[in-house]
Amino acid sequence: MTTIFFVSLLICVYTYIGYGIIAWILVKLKDLWTKTEDRPELEDVHDWPDVTLLVAAYNEADILQEKLKNCFALDYPTERLHLLFVTDGSSDESARMLAANNRIIHLHEPARNGKIAAVKRAMQYVETEFVVFTDANTFLNALSIKQLVSHFQDKNIGAVAGEKRVRQEGDKAASGAGEGLYWRYESFLKRIDARLYSVVGAAGELYAIRTALFQPIPGDAILDDFEQTLKIAEAGYRVAYEPNAYAEEEPSADLQEELKRKVRICAGGFQAMSRLLPLLNIFQHGVLSFQYTSHRVFRWTLAPLCLPIVLLSNVYLAFLSDFWMFKILLILQLGFYVQAIIGYLMQNRKIGVKGFFVPLYFCIMNYAVYAGFIRYMQNKQSVNWEKAKRASQV
Repeated sequence: MTTIFFVSLLICVYTYIGYGIIAWILVKLKDLWTKTEDRPELEDVHDWPDVTLLVAAYNEADILQEKLKNCFALDYPTERLHLLFVTDGSSDESARMLAANNRIIHLHEPARNGKIAAVKRAMQYVETEFVVFTDANTFLNALSIKQLVSHFQDKNIGAVAGEKRVRQEGDKAASGAGEGLYWRYESFLKRIDARLYSVVGAAGELYAIRTALFQPIPGDAILDDFEQTLKIAEAGYRVAYEPNAYAEEEPSADLQEELKRKVRICAGGFQAMSRLLPLLNIFQHGVLSFQYTSHRVFRWTLAPLCLPIVLLSNVYLAFLSDFWMFKILLILQLGFYVQAIIGYLMQNRKIGVKGFFVPLYFCIMNYAVYAGFIRYMQNKQSVNWEKAKRASQV
């Protein structure tokens, strides 16, 4: 039982904290041996390539005007930035609103076949060397396109992941506070991953690829952005990270909406892992395999499985062993979960200490892994997104 406890605890600590520390140390050691060439400053680049900004939108009429305004404000040569919107299946005013704007390329057909089918269809109209993907409900900073594209001066870069930011306006309730802290930690890990070798999967809110490397993803894929960028990495290219290119969006309206989104992502994670099995071969993919396994696979498999084992074995050892450390660790664990329960009871209140909701959000994330696995095994996850309500919609 002692062995079970410590092995399970080690897996959890490594997955949630240890990997980031080890990767950071490896990056520092790498910096001692290799010199990273700096990219030219943006103002020194005079010949920006043609780029397509592709937006797949489904029933986003309430936000499209703001999205278009954001796109037109991007600091990139107008004649070289091609805006492509696809609204397949939308039953609101989205198609009519976009068709009236002659500054964009607009595609629409009545049938709703999912985002992947819409993107695959839209890619047939892309004639530029690079394509940037973003969501209709996210807003980009002015220099985001330039920041992303500047990485492609390195021929080994096949894709560039932007940063996702959750808008934090004053004190937030549980969903906003937890989601914001989670993405800040994810951004830290992506910075480290990119410096060590490659980002392991981009978020669909903002990323860019070389158009020639686009691979049609199976139509039933749930996390097409994750699979797309890892397929590029599997082909031998690196996925860079650019924190100065960011997409902002509102947090989920509440924990129930955030849980709905997380369960879908976790179901997609199991699906993606089943299709990316070659990446587990460390003899073939080396550092990329180490990063993918540590950052993604453990988080979706072993770590959530080990959490209840750590608690139950700790209870057993605390009562049957005289070793004081087991009692201390049990008190710490119980305190963590009590705080999560308190956070659940106070989830709709706005408080100044955002870290108060971290235990609750952590528990929600790991519960979503179990629920996502069940949904994946039952093949009940639809490829069509059921949009989560955002804080601005309530």
